[in-house]
Amino acid sequence: MKLSNTKYLPALSLLLSLAACTVGPDYQQPESLVPAEFKYDSGWQTISPQSWAAQGDWWTAFNDPELNLLINQANKANQTLAQAEARYRAAQGQWRLARGDYSPQFDASLSGSRSGGDDVSVSESYSARLNASWAPDLWGRVRRSVEASKAGMQSSAANLVAARLNIQLAVAQSYIRLRALDLQRTILEQTMEAYERSTTLTTNQYKAGIVPRSDVIQAETQRESLKVDLIDLKNQRAIEENSIAVLLGKAPVNYSLAPAQILPELPELPASLPSTLISRRPDVVSAERQLAAASAQIGVAQAAWLPSFSISAGYGVSAGRFSDLFDAPQAIWSVGPSLLQTLFDGGARRASKDIAVAQYDEQLSAYRQTVLDGLAEVENALATISLLKEKAEQQDILLKLAEENERIVNNRYKSGLVSFLEVATAQNQTLNTRRTRLNTAADRLQAALQLAAVIGGGWDLNDPVVQSVSFAAEAEEKN
Repeated sequence: MKLSNTKYLPALSLLLSLAACTVGPDYQQPESLVPAEFKYDSGWQTISPQSWAAQGDWWTAFNDPELNLLINQANKANQTLAQAEARYRAAQGQWRLARGDYSPQFDASLSGSRSGGDDVSVSESYSARLNASWAPDLWGRVRRSVEASKAGMQSSAANLVAARLNIQLAVAQSYIRLRALDLQRTILEQTMEAYERSTTLTTNQYKAGIVPRSDVIQAETQRESLKVDLIDLKNQRAIEENSIAVLLGKAPVNYSLAPAQILPELPELPASLPSTLISRRPDVVSAERQLAAASAQIGVAQAAWLPSFSISAGYGVSAGRFSDLFDAPQAIWSVGPSLLQTLFDGGARRASKDIAVAQYDEQLSAYRQTVLDGLAEVENALATISLLKEKAEQQDILLKLAEENERIVNNRYKSGLVSFLEVATAQNQTLNTRRTRLNTAADRLQAALQLAAVIGGGWDLNDPVVQSVSFAAEAEEKN
């Protein structure tokens, strides 16, 4: 078959020259809302030369091998994280699907039919056909669709990072609460020994006629009340242990974590915290990529106003019998361009554009709100860390005073100078101060965890979440 008809060439050349056009706005990242500095980042300790977030394993700064093991297990087996990974793979597939519109489409068909009537003999017809079609991207509709899908894939990659960070944070938070409960139990058990001694002393003094029966009752009440607190601690620990099991992708019945009498170390904090770190938070990256996708969809909606052009070609054979289809067939071929322009659609295209613009405005506000929420969370974490440090120093002073007061009151009670009520008051004050001091130490660790989370996992500017997103996109594009 030889095609010599060139009457389509001028129009074809003109239309193909338009292929470089792309309608719709070119995306521009919004102006940053991030301030130059944070309010509560002064007076911090100097960070060690080796940044603990350099490898992305920010939790290693707490120097707890058990915590490291738990988070590594959660990274591999957590089911919420597995869902986020599946969503990311789906977003990758959506991007590849959009890119498929750049390529020509080839298809083949084979058909057969029989026809007849009351006075007409039955006839048969068979045909085989190969078709090819291609729609050049004259107005950039496909490019905008690919741009939107790519931004959506990058947003999904950031969401995957966010899910991983949230799981890591949840494991670390539960672990610190569990270890604090272990230490709280030790404090209560040590206090129980002191209460037992007080009960024994009071009972002996009562038998000797030195103190009234009410002192014995008060000592026993104090001891039994502490036993109730121990039961509550056991229940709280079981809940935290079960939470960790689920985060690790395990059934609680098959998991247990042995008690330990130490909290993770409080990591050193940097002397200052660049506010630009907020831009590497995965939720901020995701919101910005969603905004880019919404911008590209405006171009897709605008392209619907312009005519669509396609080129198609086909070649086939037909015969009266299937056995003759490829022996002595009748050849049928066709080739030519087509131009389609919608003249009236009842306002559907205008509505589609209005929707796209409104969705962009929504995503712009969502992006700005995400940045503002992130800034507030960082400020809260910085303020908490700063104030908890002061609180811990003050509680050290209070504990020394409470222990000294308890020692003096006990001596006065043994000498018969005060009632057991003063002893109980002094003992309870010491117990509460020790427990509050431990809770503050745990709160400081939780605040450090929260700070690492709200700035995207550590604070090394050379390891931004944005890089992990762009690397994934570049790898897909190369493939």
